[in-house]
Amino acid sequence: MSTANTADTAGTVAHDRTHATITWRLMPLLLVCYLFAHLDRINIGFAKMQMSADLQFSDTVYGFGAGLFFIAYALFGVPSNMALDRVGPRRWIATLMVVWGALSTGMFLIESAAGFYVLRFLLGVAEAGFFPGILVFLNRWYPARRRAQVTALFAIAVPMAGVIGGPLSGGILEHFHDLGGLRGWQWMFVIEGLPVILLGLVVLKCLPDSFEAVKWLTPQAKQQLREQLSLEEQRKSITSFSAILNNPQVWLLVAVYFAVMLAVNTLAFWMPTLIHGAGIGSDGKVGLLSAVPYLAGCFFMIGCGRSSDRNRERRWHLCVPLLMAALGIALAGLSPGNPTLVLAGLIVAGMGASAALPMFWQLPPAFLSNGTQAAGIALISSFGSIASFFAPYLIGWMRDTTQSASLALYVLALLIALGGLLVLRTRAAIVNPH
Repeated sequence: MSTANTADTAGTVAHDRTHATITWRLMPLLLVCYLFAHLDRINIGFAKMQMSADLQFSDTVYGFGAGLFFIAYALFGVPSNMALDRVGPRRWIATLMVVWGALSTGMFLIESAAGFYVLRFLLGVAEAGFFPGILVFLNRWYPARRRAQVTALFAIAVPMAGVIGGPLSGGILEHFHDLGGLRGWQWMFVIEGLPVILLGLVVLKCLPDSFEAVKWLTPQAKQQLREQLSLEEQRKSITSFSAILNNPQVWLLVAVYFAVMLAVNTLAFWMPTLIHGAGIGSDGKVGLLSAVPYLAGCFFMIGCGRSSDRNRERRWHLCVPLLMAALGIALAGLSPGNPTLVLAGLIVAGMGASAALPMFWQLPPAFLSNGTQAAGIALISSFGSIASFFAPYLIGWMRDTTQSASLALYVLALLIALGGLLVLRTRAAIVNPH
């Protein structure tokens, strides 16, 4: 073996060791935090049946309240991410978690539609900076060729929240009902909200602000990271806030992310109701069956991320999952009373939506410089959140109007498929890692 090859091999081994060290130090805590963040989003879907009956909410009221979270998310995403840059990731993320944990727990106090709307909106304000903030944080620790599998590892919290949250929420609804004078849905918000406050305090103590601040990386490892990230920075085309707003590529990404969030949130907010509507009456069984699409999504998401990094390809690894999500959602609408067809459609959709989320977030850093990532990622996330409002509200309105969700599911499937095709309008030479 030549001296050059020996040096290359040694460099690769050192990079792999640095990558593994960072991942083991950061990802367990971030994964648990995001798991609870998504659990706090989707548990409203499990609460719906009991809560709507107790408080006499129509499907339109529920859909509007569920979606209000994302209106707040859209309004406050950019300022929250800008604050992260000023305050520092550790303190800002910890603050957000303590506040949203308190608000999520407080959902058990809801007595009216107005109270439901207010708390959902405030919860969206508190969570607005968490996910985009973590993405910015991770992009400053990992070079592009490592990010797909790392982002997939972080975003696996989304399907994991379904795997854990389905049986957990269903079990709480069934077994805690009327315990201590509280309804099952009230206990669910208390039990799933309080741990977030404690996690926020752990983040404040344990999360480092940057790799420069840690003692568990060697000076050589830090220098390698500086060089890799600096080399990538030189190839990026968006270097100012005005360029974010004027660049057509950013608005193309907004449209694609709109499709991603339609897929993710159609499942998050309506999967329990769709399974229940197919003839599954028990809350416990609905919770268990809701976990199946998310479990399939966990494996598919990790495999897709590894494949994308290994092949250094981004576009098709996002396009195909979005087309899968569209197909699955359309299948679920074909025969809403057939539990086999509904569950099959939801499994395909769960695999596609789960993989599409981390794969999408490999595209923006290819354009956004380090100085514009906080604002750019938050802007894309915020506009995409309009889809998160649109999906639950459209299905709720359609169910109240037509007594069926099928037409809404077909419309959503079409929009998601169009978003998948738009991915191919990005330039492979730019978005694929070098």
